[in-house]
Amino acid sequence: MRIFFIIYLSLIAYSASAQVKLLTLEDLDKRLTNGKDTTYVINFWATWCAPCVAELPNFEKLRLANVKNPVKVLLISLDFKSKLQKEVIPFVQKNNINAEVFILNASDRQADIQRVDEHWSGAIPATLFVNKKRRKFYEKEFTETELKNTLLDFK
Repeated sequence: MRIFFIIYLSLIAYSASAQVKLLTLEDLDKRLTNGKDTTYVINFWATWCAPCVAELPNFEKLRLANVKNPVKVLLISLDFKSKLQKEVIPFVQKNNINAEVFILNASDRQADIQRVDEHWSGAIPATLFVNKKRRKFYEKEFTETELKNTLLDFK
């Protein structure tokens, strides 16, 4: 019985770890390039950012409303990699976030910020809408309605 309990705990730990992955901007660029007709809504956030946390349910609702559409919601945490196990994964689990969640794996945060958008001050929350035809960056918190309307206008 004890061995089954240990296996069960191991499976829970593995599935939680698999839920949040490290991502470089190079990896993100490859994904966007291979996206074909997909529109990506990429939110940059952190567990310690109150406005970020407040808007996360809006991104989850947007994801659910577009399950059958070529829309992908990606949540990229700017928490440090060292916070993955003790803060980010528990936060994602506690808040029932089912969108794809990543931690930005950056050696030079400032360079990556500029690479995402040259006008980005580095403030969060920030969101990038991108598809094959357009790219639009917002350094602001989104309400549910604003997010939905921005996506509709973007397509």
